[in-house]
Amino acid sequence: MGPIIDDGRPIFMQIAEKIEDDIIGGGLPEESQVPSTNQFASFYQINPATAAKGVNLLVDQGILYKKRGIGMFVATGAKEKLVEKRKEQFYEQYVITMIHEAKKLGITIEQLTDMVRREDEWS
Repeated sequence: MGPIIDDGRPIFMQIAEKIEDDIIGGGLPEESQVPSTNQFASFYQINPATAAKGVNLLVDQGILYKKRGIGMFVATGAKEKLVEKRKEQFYEQYVITMIHEAKKLGITIEQLTDMVRREDEWS
């Protein structure tokens, strides 16, 4: 986990996104226990209720689940669900924006494809 970056979004959403990132990156495997809200609160120097709100957001989405008296765990299928969600967000936030800008500039789909391929050559 890294520090919370105040980017104008509510802190509880940033907590949820950090947990998502850890799941996608493999740091929190499916069926593994997630740090407690008190641990999040202590680490990020925030109110435990704020941390709980971020965790509960992921519970509502079926990413985390609670084992009574034990804690929160990563649900089976959570990584796949999150990757699909992030792919859709990527499409909406970046691809659609890129296509609209390309159209404004008169860039053809072939030229755009060539640009993407050219950028991909470094990897």
